[in-house]
Amino acid sequence: MAASPSTARAINDRLALRLLQQEGPLTAGQLKQLTGLSRPTVADLVERLTAAGLIAVVGEAGEQRRGPNARLYGIVAGRAHLAALDVRTEGVAVVVSDLVGEVLAEASVPITGDAGTGPAVEQAVALVERAVKEAGADRPHTVGIGAPGLIDPASGELRDSTGLPEWHRRLVATLQERLPEARVSVENETNLAALAEQRDGAARDRDTFVLLWLGHGTGAAVILDGALRRGASGGTGEIGFLPVPGTDGLPSAADCAGGFHSLVGAAAVAELAEEYGVVADPGVEPVAAGAVRAAVRGAGPASARGRFLDALADRIAVGVASVVALLDPGCVVLGGEIGQAGGEALASRVQGRLAVLSPLPVEVRAGALGGGAVLRGALLTARDRAQDELFGVQEPWHPGTVG
Repeated sequence: MAASPSTARAINDRLALRLLQQEGPLTAGQLKQLTGLSRPTVADLVERLTAAGLIAVVGEAGEQRRGPNARLYGIVAGRAHLAALDVRTEGVAVVVSDLVGEVLAEASVPITGDAGTGPAVEQAVALVERAVKEAGADRPHTVGIGAPGLIDPASGELRDSTGLPEWHRRLVATLQERLPEARVSVENETNLAALAEQRDGAARDRDTFVLLWLGHGTGAAVILDGALRRGASGGTGEIGFLPVPGTDGLPSAADCAGGFHSLVGAAAVAELAEEYGVVADPGVEPVAAGAVRAAVRGAGPASARGRFLDALADRIAVGVASVVALLDPGCVVLGGEIGQAGGEALASRVQGRLAVLSPLPVEVRAGALGGGAVLRGALLTARDRAQDELFGVQEPWHPGTVG
């Protein structure tokens, strides 16, 4: 069935806006060439988008050219401001950007475990409000939040999870109360990291892959055929609970101790580094990432560094082999601070061990964005949601749309 005229216009508008976002300012002639649309159609959409305040003339193409065909059109970046949060058990980080993704303000605040729910929520909300003000905005149009824990697939809300502080769940509701006109959504932190690595990082050429998050915590995100898979209860990727050999026991419904997390979580990796005499680079968080970075860059005896990285690769491969056997993703990205610190040295070791453990071919890559992937993914999600609303048509190709 052919699209209605209004739907066709909306699709053409969205195509033009996406090109302006990706390529920067363009002339009407360049839009015609890139979209394949007719000259009258392009003229109509330029007039329509200008009247809507979504694009504006930002210059001319070439000093020698004059007239309407030389005008450069660009997205009005200040039409909407976006906020993104990375919520961890130990603190919150926030960035505020304009509609095209330029970061205008960023800040973070540590939140201790004894802060109390109310004070912790107030610290986090005040941080967002200060960052938005610093960015020169009255309010954010959209707020994207990355948090540990499970997201209910039906409601899009953060579920009450054992071991996570209560202020995490209260934060989402409080932000919506304090910013009533903003669109607030929350997504699992590892899922957002996978979105960021696919859009801007190590998995840009992949529509099927698994991201293994290696940081303070352990998690995984599964993207199959371009779609993020959450599972029936939102628990896809809770790999920290995976029973594996090499631990002292078995995990329980309330505690992942004894699961894969006990092998590759930050505390376990730090203990492994100490066992091999590898001293962490100072100032790197978590300490485990500092130890991995020190081993990769050549600090300390070569034999100890190599044995440490080999032992860590053995541990990682145990969990990854299970994922590969079940999903056959073809590609696994080692994300988080530890994955980024290990780089190609760690990724190649893990891939070598998988070649022995699994008959299925798999490429193991180091994450490019590290711990910053969560914030990047939250910002990308917020920008997508804002553009979906302002531009009028949602595109189905990207994973991670929430709410």
